[in-house]
Amino acid sequence: MTTTTEEKTLKFRTDPATIRGSIAPVVTPFTAEGAVDHDALRGLIRWQLESGSHGISLGGSTGEPSAQTAAERIAAIRTAADEVADRVPFLPGTGSAKLDETLEITAAARDAGADAALIITPYYARPTQDALYAWYAAVAREFPDLPLVIYNVPSRTAVDIAPETVRRLFTDFDNVVGIKETTKDFEHFSRVLHACGPELLVWSGIELLCLPLLALGGAGFVSAVANLAPAAVARMYELWTSGDQAGARDLHYRLHPLVDLLFVETNPAPAKWVLERQGRIPSGYVRPPLATPSDAAVARIRDLLDQGGDLTAGL
Repeated sequence: MTTTTEEKTLKFRTDPATIRGSIAPVVTPFTAEGAVDHDALRGLIRWQLESGSHGISLGGSTGEPSAQTAAERIAAIRTAADEVADRVPFLPGTGSAKLDETLEITAAARDAGADAALIITPYYARPTQDALYAWYAAVAREFPDLPLVIYNVPSRTAVDIAPETVRRLFTDFDNVVGIKETTKDFEHFSRVLHACGPELLVWSGIELLCLPLLALGGAGFVSAVANLAPAAVARMYELWTSGDQAGARDLHYRLHPLVDLLFVETNPAPAKWVLERQGRIPSGYVRPPLATPSDAAVARIRDLLDQGGDLTAGL
């Protein structure tokens, strides 16, 4: 039975500071014919929860949102929210390149019981910093009771939200609570935290910067490698926060081959290839313009899986 928003406690929405740790950005499974596979999505979420992931995200870059209609994204968000059932925080990606579509998907996520919405910077248009401020301000005003997380991923959007713009939004809107930083410029992480203070929740979307961010006061990570090794990624966070820095570093380095595997070709095609071979999803299909890994890529994926595949079985 589907649980309504009113029946959920929404404990994480009302206290977003508790949204910490490894938030797994789950792939969107498709059937071999290309339709969204809701049963497979439920299975992936159950595996994530059983593996100890501290939260679930859906519809960020790893979820192929730009290859889906708004209706498809909304349906997947509803499925995921129902499966999560308020056991851990749920942070779906609800942004797009169009404001009306962003508002539509965000409203659906709110109504489905999302604890926060992950809003990507609008891609392709390359807005100015003032335009970015206006964009996020419009979303924040529309959903005053829903925590919002800025999603900065300049490698995919061609725009980088500046630390000062983040500070303006964080200062002006109580519901702008954090940012997912997916930039290899680690100085940018530090400048955002310095501008906003430790109350801003900052998650890393760059796999090899997940552990370093914790030293700066980050809230955790939204790392695509959690699709392959959820227990290891969650454990890395737990070891760090418990004071076992050596143990956390060990996992960080052991995860390196799987991190490299993710990007043999464009994410999430390699991850889906592995998940299909492991029987976690029925099909590794990715929608155009992405493509399943080439023969040369598969050879490289197999080699990296030999190096780091033990972590895909758990800890």
